[in-house]
Amino acid sequence: MLKPLGDRIVVKVIEDTEQTSGGIFIPDSAKEKPQKGEVVAVGLGKMNEKGEREPMDVAVGQVVLYAKYAGTDVKQGDVTYKILSIKDALAIVEA
Repeated sequence: MLKPLGDRIVVKVIEDTEQTSGGIFIPDSAKEKPQKGEVVAVGLGKMNEKGEREPMDVAVGQVVLYAKYAGTDVKQGDVTYKILSIKDALAIVEA
C-alpha cells in the first residue's frame, strides 16, 4: 500500500459510468478525467514554522473532489490511485 509523506493524500479514483442513461457507451477518448475519489491514506501533515504538524483536513474513507489535472497517477493492479497535495483537494463530498 502507498503511504503518503507530509501534506499529501492517496485517493482511489472513482470512475464515472461508461454508459449514458440512454444506453450509449462513451469511449475512453471522449471521457472527462475523473475528479472524485475516496481517500485511502493520509500523510502526517505539513510542518509549520514552530516545528509542529498542522492537522490534515481529510480522513481515510472520505470522498473528495480534486483539481482536474492535479496529482500523480499510480496504478496498482487494476486500481488507479492518485497522490495529491492536500491543497489540490477542493471539497469533501458528504452524503
